Amino acid sequence: MADTVLSVEGLAVELAGAEALSDVSFAVERGACLGIVGETGSGKTVTCRTLVGLERRIGARVVRGRIVLEGRDVAGLDLAGWRAVRGRSVALVPQASLSSMDPLMRVGRQLAETVRTLDPEADPRARSLELLEQVDMPRPREVLRRHPHELSGGMRQRAMIALALAGRPALLIADEPTTALDVTVQRRILRLLTSIREETGMAVIFVSHDLSVVRSVSDRVTIMYAGRTVESGAIEDVFAHPSHPYTQALLAAQPGNADRSAPLAAIAGAPPPLGGRPSGCPFRPRCGQAVEACAQPVPRVRVGEGHEAECVHAREAVAR
Repeated sequence: MADTVLSVEGLAVELAGAEALSDVSFAVERGACLGIVGETGSGKTVTCRTLVGLERRIGARVVRGRIVLEGRDVAGLDLAGWRAVRGRSVALVPQASLSSMDPLMRVGRQLAETVRTLDPEADPRARSLELLEQVDMPRPREVLRRHPHELSGGMRQRAMIALALAGRPALLIADEPTTALDVTVQRRILRLLTSIREETGMAVIFVSHDLSVVRSVSDRVTIMYAGRTVESGAIEDVFAHPSHPYTQALLAAQPGNADRSAPLAAIAGAPPPLGGRPSGCPFRPRCGQAVEACAQPVPRVRVGEGHEAECVHAREAVAR
């Protein structure tokens, strides 16, 4: 049986008096990579913050559901409880590496302080250098003496990954780690994350709005829309047989799938605002396949081995 590092079950998170997440469910196995995809506003970052106990910093709170991390439900942990878990069992590489590091502290000092907290038996400087070497940082000894703004975007991202690895976590969550990087640097970061996962057996959650990037690194994928997981399954299965109209629309909008003789496909409308989500399927106002039944609660339907979707059409396809 596969070793499940994280299982998220029916997670709901309230923000500003409305549910930012209303039903999020997925699992990730040890040594595997789960990709999470969705437009801006789909709930990806709120999910990431909640999985490391940082939702309070944005004024959010868990209202129902379970977050089972290495066999323990951590959804109800207080701040002290999360401090004992964060960095050790699960670590986060956040968006915007420049604003996520202290601009007044040299990289070496930031790494050393993290090592002292998460790995107190290690020599802070030696371990800091080891971490930079682990992420293939160019001139790592020199980087230890530099401030974050003196590094390139790709080097800062490597430094952020090194910080996240300091406590040897079982699960690394990378929230859009290649955003704003050029294609060459992006490719190097993706290769780095894949090699670290293969060498250490660490599980990875890779969050992006770019389906092609997710496909290149992930074993499984979860599609999010309006705070819900609307489809999930093995990466090749979902790409070959998308069962939710939103997944189908995302794939159709990829430049690589476009008909060069026709305009690039786009998804009409915009995601619903927080607090303004429609009843039933949240994608219904933008969906060309919407029917009357879509206004009612839609169950999650198994459409294949390990492949599920929240759509009445998926239910009808299984029935046939």
